[in-house]
Amino acid sequence: MDRRAYPAGLKQWNWRAPDGWLHRRVDWPQPHGVAPRGSLLFAAGRGDFVEKYLEALGDWHARGWSVSSFDWRGQGRSKGSNAAGHFDSFDVLVEDLGHLIDDWTASTPAPHVVVAHSMGGHMLLRLLIARRPQIEAAVLVAPMIVVNSGAFPEWAAAGLAAAATMTGFGRWPIWGVQLSRAPAGSVRQRILTGCADRYEDELYWWDREPDASPAPPSFGWLNAAYHSARAFTAEALAKVDLPVLVLGADQDQLVSPAAIRRVAGLLPNGELAMFDDCAHEILRERDHVRAEALARIDAFLDARVR
Repeated sequence: MDRRAYPAGLKQWNWRAPDGWLHRRVDWPQPHGVAPRGSLLFAAGRGDFVEKYLEALGDWHARGWSVSSFDWRGQGRSKGSNAAGHFDSFDVLVEDLGHLIDDWTASTPAPHVVVAHSMGGHMLLRLLIARRPQIEAAVLVAPMIVVNSGAFPEWAAAGLAAAATMTGFGRWPIWGVQLSRAPAGSVRQRILTGCADRYEDELYWWDREPDASPAPPSFGWLNAAYHSARAFTAEALAKVDLPVLVLGADQDQLVSPAAIRRVAGLLPNGELAMFDDCAHEILRERDHVRAEALARIDAFLDARVR
């Protein structure tokens, strides 16, 4: 598949949230006359956009799924008035996802599954705790259960984000340097993926679609992330009876691998697969990593979705 071109049959349109915010959504149904395996919705991470995951959408489409995806509020072509991507709370994003899933399940063929990466996995898990959407299974890929604070203890990073927000610096970016143009071979590439070619796909789309380039996260966004993670208690997770496959990377520097393992172990119907030889973007990694991850997802969906 050409990762730098829109595939034939992909339809782009604007989905309107209940408060009027327009989200760019794409739908890629199976060809006319072909019965789909079902419908799969992909929710990407912070700073992502639809084009970045066209290859993954193509993988699932080739396996018979009618595929959909979207740009989160404040990202890609859904930026609207929030081009900086700042949020004081993640609640509105959880609500966006819930309403979008309701509309999507009502208008696409069953069965329905949702695959969510990084921040998308956080929002999907929040939604599964809040209520049971009409889907048959979920896959969380490198989910942002908790932001990886690196050398800082988690409590210290959370305290810094809270203090900055309370003292009026909530909208300030965490770092002042825009990393979106870091070339292949950079630290940014190594944090995201071991595949330089797929990393450069993102740079290509930034040049073609200027709105796709993300802004740095704010202290307020980070504070919202730590606050939102408090929802992932053992008691709350024990009520999520949906089949959930969790994929994680042991060397992930953006999200906490330990938190991923903890959450997967608390889900009553959860399965966990950890990858050692990859970075954060498992679905945009080198071919052998992608193949293994996609095979795990396929096996899970074949076993759990009828």
